[in-house]
Amino acid sequence: MSSQNPERVKVLEDGPYEVSGNVPLNQLNLVPDAEGACVEYAKQKDYEDQPVYHLCRCGMSNDKPYCDGSHYHGFESRETAEHKTYDEMAGFIQGEQIDLLDAEILCAVGRFCDTNGTTWDLVKDKDNPKIKDIVIDQCCKCPSGRLTAVTKYGQRIEPRLPKEISVLEDPDCQVRGPIWVKGGIIIEDAEGGIYPVRNRVTLCRCGKSQNKPFCDARHMDNEGETAQESDDISLL
Repeated sequence: MSSQNPERVKVLEDGPYEVSGNVPLNQLNLVPDAEGACVEYAKQKDYEDQPVYHLCRCGMSNDKPYCDGSHYHGFESRETAEHKTYDEMAGFIQGEQIDLLDAEILCAVGRFCDTNGTTWDLVKDKDNPKIKDIVIDQCCKCPSGRLTAVTKYGQRIEPRLPKEISVLEDPDCQVRGPIWVKGGIIIEDAEGGIYPVRNRVTLCRCGKSQNKPFCDARHMDNEGETAQESDDISLL
């Protein structure tokens, strides 16, 4: 492991995520508005600091978010995600006041893109002076990094995120959300390969994703089951 990048998430074959490098862990709840679109995150708890810990990715642990060995009872954990960069995954959408990059395959259904009308509709508005700020806020709160706002000067706008991991819970939909890995932490596959490093990554923890290890929103298939459990920005 590189001493320059000690924070790392290692996907263990047929097992959990091994997190090393003293990465802080907390739980955040998605907070919706009256229409069900999410507007913010609410911290519920901080977990005890540990230099190394293991997070469940099969969805069966009785000690969530930690692994308790339940994957030994049968878990198809083969990674299916390609090692593509964000630019290779994202399409460009030209807007009137601000542009958009959209990597749909990364969607984790955070629903921040649905406030004040969807992001894709808002970028078509050329008259409302508040549109740029709304779109930037929507994109920067997108946990998976599917959406990135781009100024008309070509500058990508990214939130400043700490190197930490948040377990996302979605009480409004009564589902457990993904594992939100922030701040450019390395994700290593089961064979030792490194996925392209991104500021915002959501990892599957329901065990159902068809884009493992990344979340593809299949946890929403469990909607209705009871769940257990304004950032600064920079111009790039």
